[in-house]
Amino acid sequence: MQDRVKYEYAIIRIVPKVEREEFFNVGVILFSKRKKFLGVKFHICKNKLATFSCEVDFDTLKNYLNAWEDICIGSPKGGAIGELELSDRFRWLTASRSTIIQSSETHSGLCLDPQKELEDIFSQCVL
Repeated sequence: MQDRVKYEYAIIRIVPKVEREEFFNVGVILFSKRKKFLGVKFHICKNKLATFSCEVDFDTLKNYLNAWEDICIGSPKGGAIGELELSDRFRWLTASRSTIIQSSETHSGLCLDPQKELEDIFSQCVL
């Protein structure tokens, strides 16, 4: 049990029509301070997106989520946000917003391997 570390995660959601408050899960963002880990994994199902709304552009959403990935890894393409500390990047990405891409409340747990935990949560909540 002593090898386990605390992590926090949020589910990434697409809310095609914000006024209708309908959403579907497309990804997970996970942060572990002790392991110095910040990761994101996402997948947008084109058919599901088309079912919710034909007005939302798949490629635009994918580009926005790629920007989340750039911020997570601290890429120069992540801009000023990508230069912040890992914890600040996680908090910025999971902040409450009323846009098409939103995240759930953050949840926490204990794990041995944050990357594996990210994969497991993604399989359970997105796929």
